[in-house]
Amino acid sequence: MSYTERVLDLLKAKNSNEPEFIQAATEVLESLEPVFAKHPEYEEASILERITEPERQVMFRVPWVDDNGKVQVNRGFRVQFNSAIGPYKGGLRLHPSVNLGIIKFLGFEQIFKNSLTGLPIGGGKGGSDFDPKGKSDREVMAFCQSFMTELCRHIGADTDVPAGDIGTGAREIGYMYGQYKRIKNCYEGVLTGKGLTYGGSLTRTEATGYGLVYFANEMLKDLGTDFTGKTVVVSGSGNVAIYATEKVHQLGGKVVALSDSNGWIYDEEGIDLAAVKEIKEVKRGRIKEYLEYRPNAKYTEGKGIWTVKCDVALPCATQNELHLDDAKTLVANGCVLVAEGANMPTTLDATKYLQENGVYFAPGKASNAGGVATSALEMSQNSQRLSWTFEEVDAKLHDIMVNIYKNASAAADEYGATIGGKKNLVIGANIAGFMKVAEAMMAQGIV
Repeated sequence: MSYTERVLDLLKAKNSNEPEFIQAATEVLESLEPVFAKHPEYEEASILERITEPERQVMFRVPWVDDNGKVQVNRGFRVQFNSAIGPYKGGLRLHPSVNLGIIKFLGFEQIFKNSLTGLPIGGGKGGSDFDPKGKSDREVMAFCQSFMTELCRHIGADTDVPAGDIGTGAREIGYMYGQYKRIKNCYEGVLTGKGLTYGGSLTRTEATGYGLVYFANEMLKDLGTDFTGKTVVVSGSGNVAIYATEKVHQLGGKVVALSDSNGWIYDEEGIDLAAVKEIKEVKRGRIKEYLEYRPNAKYTEGKGIWTVKCDVALPCATQNELHLDDAKTLVANGCVLVAEGANMPTTLDATKYLQENGVYFAPGKASNAGGVATSALEMSQNSQRLSWTFEEVDAKLHDIMVNIYKNASAAADEYGATIGGKKNLVIGANIAGFMKVAEAMMAQGIV
């Protein structure tokens, strides 16, 4: 039995009730087999056993009072996974589905994603099973203040710098930052995704979606083409999906479908992004309201967005949303490229099917790293007491995403990782991200 197989068996025994974490670890560890053949010193130092065990896990209760005067109690999490190359960095997810296993999988992925950016940030993740949907601003503030009252003990500008994620936007970050400052009496860049009036960065809102498309465009260039004239399907209709759509349109492509948790819309003429922004960013409404703006569009309740014929598919909603049957449909409809805009949105069997059938595939740890990269740029601006222009940040973001692609591609070439006639970017990204962290861990001894 190989080293990676032994560690995977150990992980499955220790974390049997955390399927998302096991899925993420399996995907990474299986791709690292050739690394340990070349670097036996990593096995001797038990790098895998250490990198798959969080440095710290914090779980706490979050009591708050709703608008009816009733006390509600949620559960909060922060998993500080690895700080070998910098302070922990990763978002705070507010969603009913949040549990320790999901936070661990996200934090584990964050280690390698953050490493790929080339910036000095470690991996972490946090959140709560609180659902901000349908809550008043006062209720959201009450929750955020209670959440931060405990979380503030465990974070800091040089220790752990959380960011936004699903359910945690500018409003939530603002309430959390206000409470942190109030308790700590300290004005520091402890959160990213802040408002522009108090230390936020231009381009942060657009960063993950823009970065995804910059990465996908590099993939298309390797295929001898670009986004011009391409039909694109994007799942989700939140921050990532909206700004991926915007950048695709800027580069000459046409997004024809978006979705939310209720259903999906199809607009043959191309998505009216202004309408989607008003529905989602202003009204906080549902995607079916799009028909009020474009009556000729079609709305379908439930799943099925991947049945829409497209050249490029960008899953930007949530984990495990693109299944094997969806992958088969995409292949049958002639899709040539899939790049993940969410964290692990494609199941392992779907990923394998896409790759084996010639679809050029990008894993989220590489293709959706634009958000955390720009968060790190926000940290830099905060440390220097500077504010860069939109163009400056966007240019840095573009360069980071191009370099991530080059590094993942080069690692795939070095280890001969190909599948379905294309470079295996899953293996390339995992190896490139892992090597930097492993070398730092080796240099710092057994800690």
